[in-house]
Amino acid sequence: MSTIHWTETDTVRSARWHSESAAPLPRRVVVADDRMKAGTAYRLACEGTAMLWRGDYHNARQLLRAMNHRLDRKPPRSGEGDSPAESFHLHRRTQGHRARVLGKLLVLLEDDHSLALRRAPDVRRACTEAYGPPHGRSAVSLTELLGVIGARQWREKGVEIPALAARIHPHYGVFSPIRGEYVDLVAQAPLPGSGPGRTAFDLGTGTGVLAAVLAHRGVDHVVATDINPRALSCARENIHRLDLTARIEVVGPCLFPQGRADLIVCNPPWIPAHPTSAVEQGVYDPNSTMLRAFLNDLPSHLTPNGEAWLILSDLAEHLALRTPHEVPTAIKAAGLKVLDRTTTKPRHPRAGDPKTPLHAARAAETTSLWRLTGI
Repeated sequence: MSTIHWTETDTVRSARWHSESAAPLPRRVVVADDRMKAGTAYRLACEGTAMLWRGDYHNARQLLRAMNHRLDRKPPRSGEGDSPAESFHLHRRTQGHRARVLGKLLVLLEDDHSLALRRAPDVRRACTEAYGPPHGRSAVSLTELLGVIGARQWREKGVEIPALAARIHPHYGVFSPIRGEYVDLVAQAPLPGSGPGRTAFDLGTGTGVLAAVLAHRGVDHVVATDINPRALSCARENIHRLDLTARIEVVGPCLFPQGRADLIVCNPPWIPAHPTSAVEQGVYDPNSTMLRAFLNDLPSHLTPNGEAWLILSDLAEHLALRTPHEVPTAIKAAGLKVLDRTTTKPRHPRAGDPKTPLHAARAAETTSLWRLTGI
């Protein structure tokens, strides 16, 4: 583990450095409290200096908001006239700059994950769920801690899934099924085969929502996989909560389990770009690695009359990050053919908000369920 050092009351102190986004160790750390002005904090952050907050918790949040407002005062170039891909990369650079600047405001978690600041909430349970048991004091960015707190609230509240008439509870670092259109596609597509003994694989299960939908629809045995240990834990908890442990098996970390299935479902990350945090791994797939691995290995895991369901948005095509022919070509190259393709429009708020970055691409987006089988 990396260690940060700072001087406080003429004493050199240290703590473990923790960053879920793999932010580099701050080169310089100064102590900050309620006397620090937003302009000073913003300047220090832009220069690469981290500020370890030792004042009031709510004042730290106000300072963070003030720094964010200063970032809004200096918007990047509009990107007008850029290609969709250039606009996307500009947007990602802007997001990255904002994260780096705001991420310079740090807080110290004590050796029990508590936050020793005035008016601070009890964050011990949220941090334990996100980070695991504490191992000494650690420094984290306030923005990351706020994300951890928010994830604890989502985990407790859950996300209503109409197809299950129940809630799914996402964990920190696991993509939440808030975009319900892809769940509805799986809930409505015609199941292959009939009779007892039908099996399915849910690859990249995340929260376990699609595995639960398949079991809810009558699939006798579902094997759910993921490469993310957090997702495996999350899926197991949700499946236990839904009383489906007798019909759903969670294995991994891996993409494909052993054996063959009558139905193989995969909802891979939709955008071929590099993730910058754990939760972004559910959205960004560098070079479409997971998508290609899924397609290429499908024939060896399907039963003779089996089907595969690929759930994929075409947002990457509207951003010019993937050509319209790339997915059909990859399907054919893998020795597969398309039985059917069902599409739906996204229902999330950003799709209808013209002020949202990349609005033109989001407004044109559709999500598809490709029904595939061997040639």
